[in-house]
This record gives sequence, C-alpha cells and structure tokens, in this order.
Amino acid sequence: MPRKLFVTTALPYANAAFHIGHIMEYIQADIWVRAQRMQGHEVHFMGADDAHGAPIMIAAEKAGLTPQAFVAGIAAGRKQYLDGFHISHDHWHSTDSAENTELSQSIYLALKAAGFIETRVIEQFFDPVKGMFLPDRYIKGECPKCGAKDQYGDSCEVCSSVYTPPELKNPYSVLSGATPEMRSSEHFFFKLSDPRCVEFLREWTTTDRLQDQVANKANEWLGEPKEGEDGLGDWDISRDAPYFGIPIPDAPGKYFYVWLDAPIGYLAALKNYFDSGKAAANGASQTFDEFLADPDCEQHHFIGKDIIYFHTLFWPATLKFAGRKTPDQIHVHGFLTVSGEKMSKSRGTGLSPLKYLELGMNPEWLRYYIAAKLNGRVEDVDFNPEDFVARVNSDLVGKYVNIASRASGFLVKQFGGELNAFSVGNDGAQEWSPMTFHALAARESIIAAINGLDTGRALRELMAVADFINQRYDAAKPWELAKKPEAREQLHAVCSDAVRAFAVLTYLLAPVLPATAAKVAGWLGLPQPLRLDALDGDAPALPATVKPYEHLLQRVDPKMLDALFEPPAAPRLIPGGEEIAPEIKIDTFAAVDLRIALIVKAEHVEGSDKLLRLTLDLGEGRTRNVFSGIKSAYDPATLAGKYTAVVANLAPRKMKFGISEGMVLAASHADEKSNPGIFLLEPHSGAVAGMRIR
Repeated sequence: MPRKLFVTTALPYANAAFHIGHIMEYIQADIWVRAQRMQGHEVHFMGADDAHGAPIMIAAEKAGLTPQAFVAGIAAGRKQYLDGFHISHDHWHSTDSAENTELSQSIYLALKAAGFIETRVIEQFFDPVKGMFLPDRYIKGECPKCGAKDQYGDSCEVCSSVYTPPELKNPYSVLSGATPEMRSSEHFFFKLSDPRCVEFLREWTTTDRLQDQVANKANEWLGEPKEGEDGLGDWDISRDAPYFGIPIPDAPGKYFYVWLDAPIGYLAALKNYFDSGKAAANGASQTFDEFLADPDCEQHHFIGKDIIYFHTLFWPATLKFAGRKTPDQIHVHGFLTVSGEKMSKSRGTGLSPLKYLELGMNPEWLRYYIAAKLNGRVEDVDFNPEDFVARVNSDLVGKYVNIASRASGFLVKQFGGELNAFSVGNDGAQEWSPMTFHALAARESIIAAINGLDTGRALRELMAVADFINQRYDAAKPWELAKKPEAREQLHAVCSDAVRAFAVLTYLLAPVLPATAAKVAGWLGLPQPLRLDALDGDAPALPATVKPYEHLLQRVDPKMLDALFEPPAAPRLIPGGEEIAPEIKIDTFAAVDLRIALIVKAEHVEGSDKLLRLTLDLGEGRTRNVFSGIKSAYDPATLAGKYTAVVANLAPRKMKFGISEGMVLAASHADEKSNPGIFLLEPHSGAVAGMRIR
C-alpha cells in the first residue's frame, strides 16, 4: 500500500554556508526519499533554515545588518549546494516565519494548559555594556582548575574541566570585554522531569523508532538516577531580550530559546508547503492539519548524532503533551572524517562541498561513495581520497558503465539498435537472458537494503550483479561471435541480455545516481520518471531498442583530489596584527570605488551603543546617510568638517535605524579587547570631496 511520508533533514543554523556534514546527511536522506517515490509512496521532503538565537543576532550586528537581512544572505547561498548535489527537497523554509511563530506559540500554550510549564528565578551573568544576559559561550575567563586564560564559561580546552560560568576567574564578556554582573531573571521551564513525561519517553524510546545505539543512549538518560545524581532535568525554554526569536505569549521581553522553535520549524515548513499549494501539486489530497492527523502519515527525521538529546527527549515530549503527532522514526548518522581524522582546513583535511563543485567534480561520484559507506548504524563515515578514486572508477566506470559501452555497440552496428525478444513467460527466456534474470532476482534484496538505510549493503549486492553480468558477457566472447555468421542469433541474445540487465541496474541505482539514471532512461527509451515497480510482473519495463552509445560517466582524475585537499596557503602575518587576506587581482580592486567624503554632520543613533549616523558629501550634489560603528572612539561633535575615505559603490543596506549608503574606512587592532581603538582614515590637506582613491 502507498505510504504517506513527511521527511525532514536537520535544520542548518543560518550563520554560515553548508559544510560537508550537511551534504552527507542530505545525500543519505535524498537517496531514501527518491527510493520511496520510486516505489509509489506519497513523500513530502522538507528543509529549512534555523534562523533564531543569540549567535545570529550578534553576527548580524557585527555585519551591520538586521538579523533578517543577515539570514536572507545566508539562505540565498543554499540553492547552489542543493542543486549541485541533486538534493530533492520538495520545499525549503525558515524558522523565522509566520507559520513557526503561530505553531510555536500554540504548542507552548498547549503545554502550559497541560501543566508542563513553570517559571523560576535564576541567576545569570549580564553584560552591562551590551545590556544583555550572556550565554555560556559568550563568557570567558581563567579556568578555575588549571588557570588557563581565555577559556569559555562552561569548559576548559586546556585541561578539559567542566564547570559553570560563576566559577571562572576574572570573567569577561566576549562581546564587549566588560566584567559581567550576576543578575536575576525569571525563566520558563518545560517540566521534562514530570513523571508523566518520563513514563512516556521510556515507552517511546524502547520501540523501533530508534536505532539500537540511539535507544541505548536514550535509556541511559532515562534510567533511574544513581545515588547523589539528579534525574532528568527540566528544560529552560526562555531567553531574555535582546534576543532574535519568537516572543513568548503574555511575557513581554521573553523569547523562546532557539531549540524550542527550531524543531517546530519542521512543522512550519510543512504548513507553508501545504498552504502554498505545492503539496497538492505533489499529490497530497489533504490539508496540513488533515495530513498530520491521518494515522497513516509517517514522520521521519534525519539527524546527526550530536543532536540526539533534543530529538529523542525534548522533541517527542513537546509534541506528545501539546496533543500532536510524535515522530515515527529518527534516523541518526555519524560524522564524516577524512582519512580517519577530523576535518581540518589548515592540515588539508577539510572537504569543502563548494570547492568540490567548483573543481567540476561529478556530484554523483560523492553521492555513490557516501552511499557505499553508510550502513544505517550510527557510525562515522570516512572519506579516503585513494579509496574514493578506486571505488568510483572501479564500480561506476569499470563495472556499471562498462556493460553499456561494450554491449550497445554490437546492437547498433549489427542489429540497427533492436534488442531481441524478451518474455518472462517464455520457457526459453531464462536460457537467453541469464544476466537480466539475475539482476531482477536481486532487486528485492537491494530495495529492502535501501529502505533500511543500509545503502552500503545495497551497493555491494548491486556491484556483485554487475560483476556477474560482466563475467557472463566476457565468457560469451561477443567480439568473436561477431565474426561468425552462424552465431548471429547468439550475439544478438548476449548483447540484448547485457543491455537489459544494465537497465535493471539503472533502475536500482537511480536513487543514488539520479542524473545518470535519467540520461540512461532517455538513451534506452525507459518510461520516466523511473519507477521500481516497473520491474515487477511478467512484462517489466525494459528497453526494446538502443541508440548509439553516449558517454555516461568519466573516471575520477586523482589530480582532482589533490586540488580538493590542497591546503590553504600559509597565512601572511603582520607582526602583532591579523592575517593578510588572500590575494586578489587588480580588476577586483578596481571594482571597489573609494572616494574622499566630507563629513557634513555626525550624530548619535538612538538605541545603538555602537553606531554614529554620518551625513557625507561625496561631491554628487547631494548628501549620503552612512551608519558607522565608531561611537566608542569618536565624539560626533568633533567630526563635522573632517574628510575621510568611503566605499562609494557599496549596495545600500537596510538597517534597523535606516538606510546606509556606503561605508567609511577605519583601522583597528585585530585584538580590540587588548588594544582598543578605532581610527578613521583622513587624507592630506588638498583632497576634496569626490576625489577617487586609486
């Protein structure tokens, strides 16, 4: 029976581009999703950006952007990765959306009505300069155990000690350098320790929703606490303003902690997808609410092992006690290593997905290699460059493509591209089509392995079939049969059998190699989109003709791997300063229009402790409005009448306080905490507004 599947990948945090860990997860999920679609199931595959939280708010402020504009810039770069690696999400959304606000607030109110929300006063470090409570990672100081300096507020990177921020010696705010103050604040907690919640989670985590390794880990967290240990802790779900997030209803100045609204973003993406009409176009006959309420609807999440805690405890409990559907399965994968090591750009062991694409490397090489390494268990996947070259060249080119390139030539030259007759019901079919029957006999086991996320086993079995086909083809020696007129029928049968068997392999490889499979389908005249049930019954959809062979896949050139892992050039340092940026060409510099500007007026910006509003004259017959983060160094009264340098052709930026139409140039030390000071650039006397700096 057709299944109804709601599938998600973990939401990437919207403060940086995708890394290879994201791409590995998306490839795993995409292969599974494509296989389900090919089996006739109704699939809705969702993705979204995780857009809230203090890190994004702070990064946006540093960039001189609103959080929304900062996130939009990151989101604009997603498509090149998703399209580049053939990732087939049906919809991509954001947690910073009307749907997520509505759902997060309604789920919170349902939890509150059910008695799972309580408030407590807690003490936290507060930055008196920034006017905000500080997350642990924005507090540094001396380790209370070993005395190491510049350690974060929760753990020491030198001696590996774990502690709380108040235990730090000489703490300071990473944001302002100020000494933080301990202040009280009322916070909202989800009562994860409630006996009803613990009982539910113990039952939920012992079913087949989780892999064995994940269930065992969850049971450790849910087991009876040992003497002197606390049980399952309640979950702090609130943060104080200023914070970029979703407001808590009826609690001014309070926002949901990002990890509350992030997974709800799965539902928000699905709702936006249904409400936009895309779901109906993709075969859905229900509304968003009807779809999730349908007992036949299955909810699947693909995640990395670093976020198991949130997805196996907080997320199902949140849904359960808000009266909503809980996930049917959590699919957890390990990390990606390179040659057995954690990735490191400086050591040349960082695998950049964008660089991979820019080098012209076939994305399906990586899809195949990752699929061949995954087994459905929570194990790290190692990318070994030599193994990558050998496996892709041997399996995809030497075994799979080799079948088509050799057999099709005889069919085109000797038989006008016509294949011989094939019928499952024909008593002689087995004799004349052993390769095709062998491939068809393996399909159920291969599909079952893909369904179970053991793509490594699926591809091993598939390549064993390819080996059989190549061996049978070689044993028949069609190149010799072609020289014997009396062996014409046998030549026709052998080459037809090989091409049909190749078609079966293509059906089975289509979830892994979608672009190559589509090309083969066009070449062989197979019905598109390819369906796995097309191989069932007495008349499988196999080719009857073949066109002249066209190149399908090229071999991996090992030099590509050398370029992919070429370590970055050694940094060029200024003594006591920061690294010099990578080299640019003269035309890149020429594209930046630097001009002399007269500061007509400077004034404070209400609500900002960093910015000054400058009115600048660039000799254009009008003035420009530019915001500059120089408030800590300059009294605005002293700036009027001075000349400075400005980037004149920078695209205007919409900021919280207005539009900024350029950027003034200033110098500062790399370590602004130890060496404070900002210094505007001023030209020699004689320079006038509008002069270009060359």
